Amino acid sequence: MDMTIGDWMRQHKDIDRLDRELILAKTLALTRAQIIARPEHLLDDDSLRWLASWVERLRNGEPLAYLTGVKEFRGLTFEVTPDVLIPRPETELLVELAIDLAITRERVDNKLRILDLGTGSGAIAVALADFLTETAAVAEVYASERSTAALGVARRNAANHDVSVQWLESDWFRDITTQFDLIVCNPPYVATNDSHLAALRHEPSAALCAGSDGLDALAIIVPGAHANLLPGGWLLVEHGYNQQTAVQSLFAEQGYEHISTERDLGGRPRVTLGREP
Repeated sequence: MDMTIGDWMRQHKDIDRLDRELILAKTLALTRAQIIARPEHLLDDDSLRWLASWVERLRNGEPLAYLTGVKEFRGLTFEVTPDVLIPRPETELLVELAIDLAITRERVDNKLRILDLGTGSGAIAVALADFLTETAAVAEVYASERSTAALGVARRNAANHDVSVQWLESDWFRDITTQFDLIVCNPPYVATNDSHLAALRHEPSAALCAGSDGLDALAIIVPGAHANLLPGGWLLVEHGYNQQTAVQSLFAEQGYEHISTERDLGGRPRVTLGREP
């Protein structure tokens, strides 16, 4: 019996509608708009086999981004693989805060230097480079990563968006000697016993987990940033919604000034920042 897009959509109502539309679009090499506009389009046997495989993987909890190989972040499309964490909307706050500081920061030798520490897919670094290029701001964007596989994904994303990023292979600050006006970081901050980890089992655990309280990485990054921040430079870190007090304490213990925490669109404390004296 012939099956159309409309038939297939109705038969798989247990899957989120957007996810259904996106895997149909990927399988049929059509846009979402075309999928929506063509419910009568017939699906051939090859397409049905691909769709069946993808539905099984979705029902097994595999993120749609790993199936399609792409994820949108700040209006840009990024390649993602199981080697990198999938970019999330709440991380856009980190980029927005960095942009605000970059625009207002007094520049040394007319060059503003920004580091995305632990870049993963490169989404933060590429988004910063893309915006700062468009606004003609004078800035050099650097990105570091300890995973060679992740660094490859990040490099491809920068090339796909035709932006300039200087890449550094380093485990946090270990091999970084440059000093920066801004350092931004979305580190691992999930506790190893967090109940949400089961739903994240397909993503790289090294990019998610940071000890029993989720603060192991931040306990390295916050003190470690001093050596790589210019006087008056800013450190911005993303963290869990329930870690605001602990992260602010880390900043205060290390002598940062003007410490504050900003909330994401959901109203949750998400990014803490502080200035190097």
